[in-house]
Amino acid sequence: MHKILKDIRAIIDESMALHLPHVKTSDLEKNGAIFYMNGNNGTEFDWYVNERLPAFMTFYNDEDNLGAVKLLLYNNGETEIYIYDENGKNLIKRGYTHISANKTEIFRLAGILKNQADDQRIWDADIESINTNIEISNNALDELKGCQQNYAAMKHRKNILNLTACVSKKITEEGWKVGYMERNDPCNKEDSGWFFASGIEDEGYFSDCKNIELVCVGNVWQQLDSDIFPHIDMPIGTRLIRISEDTFEVDKNDKEIYVLKR
Repeated sequence: MHKILKDIRAIIDESMALHLPHVKTSDLEKNGAIFYMNGNNGTEFDWYVNERLPAFMTFYNDEDNLGAVKLLLYNNGETEIYIYDENGKNLIKRGYTHISANKTEIFRLAGILKNQADDQRIWDADIESINTNIEISNNALDELKGCQQNYAAMKHRKNILNLTACVSKKITEEGWKVGYMERNDPCNKEDSGWFFASGIEDEGYFSDCKNIELVCVGNVWQQLDSDIFPHIDMPIGTRLIRISEDTFEVDKNDKEIYVLKR
């Protein structure tokens, strides 16, 4: 097994002993095997969008098959650990530690895992079943480096999702979807510049600041209106209106806003 994976094994074993001493290896899937969870997006996506490898997890061996420990290894060597009790139903600990590996070493591991798991169509497998005791070629690493440009737009969108937007309470409280969206200069580094309105607000509605909420763009997308997602990386100065149930276009002041409730 690759040295970094041995370090991950040691961290997970130590976390189990410290925080889940009552859980036996027989209570876990494959007696506590660690699974490389690349089946959702793959190694490339997580490396270039989330700046880490896909999660490493152990699972409870029961009908629900929920996680006992989840470990995230970031490209700087930092690890983020989640520990779950009650057969995975209760998060009892979230912590951080660090492994003694630099970005180059972790990148080489990413190349090995892509080559020996993703490229072999091996998904969410026990890390001991993946052949990681190999030397990865420079050509394979160059190929992985070349994939970075494919994820630049996704990473940019992810960054925007973590910023705030001004949102009409017609959307947050009354259940209307976004009918108008406009991107202005951000006020600070936490601000996306986005302003979302329903399209039914009257002329004086926004003169009262109590009718506007600051909401994370990701929450607007996930909880209030998924239709905004394709447009969130559009530049400052963008003004869009909804023209159908799922379509926006540039506002040219020649069409009525199509208003819609969730």
